[in-house]
Amino acid sequence: MQKLLIKDFPADERPRERLIQNGAGSLSNQELLAILLRTGTKEDSVLQLANQLLHNFDGLRLLKDASLEEMTAMKGIGTAKAVQILAAIELGRRISNLKHNDRYVIRTPQDGANYVMDDMRFLAQEHFVCLYLNVKNQVIHRQTLFIGSLNASIVHPREVFKEALRRSAASIICFHNHPSGDPSPSKEDIEVTKRLAECGKIMGVEILDHLIIGEKKFVSLKEKGYL
Repeated sequence: MQKLLIKDFPADERPRERLIQNGAGSLSNQELLAILLRTGTKEDSVLQLANQLLHNFDGLRLLKDASLEEMTAMKGIGTAKAVQILAAIELGRRISNLKHNDRYVIRTPQDGANYVMDDMRFLAQEHFVCLYLNVKNQVIHRQTLFIGSLNASIVHPREVFKEALRRSAASIICFHNHPSGDPSPSKEDIEVTKRLAECGKIMGVEILDHLIIGEKKFVSLKEKGYL
């Protein structure tokens, strides 16, 4: 008798297909483990093996702290299967331990300038950088989107807002540096800022500010009245 693979089950019983159709949250612990295990044994299907694993470790309660030796002591759980499960558990642990309270909060233009000043003021070329914020104005992501002279053709809203949607950002603060050290805004700087702000209104993601970074000084286009 050959090992039973997940593909051997009817479509409506295949955890992978159900995950694709309905999302990972729709699967039971047994089904999620079955995806990691992939194959069963000569005697047991992969779903049965997953169920045995959960039973041996009192569900997820003890499984999260199980060692490689404890897992491989079970019939049907070899080193490869155990390693996959341990890796998945560790990823889950690291995600749950992420400290959102440690995120940098931006309340003023000065806060934004402080966040990027030390590295952006030394750049030899112009860099266009976006900080993506959550509803509490905490920085959730930083992305350098363009390098080169700032103009409407190079700074495309599609790239700016694509990352915002991907990160579920509530708002964006834009930055770019002037290698000359003088942060005075140019006509292009103002035009790009207004274009992004208009797109933000349509997308539902606010452009909070656009800061131009110079040599230990900056200009806020919001404070200048361009936003």
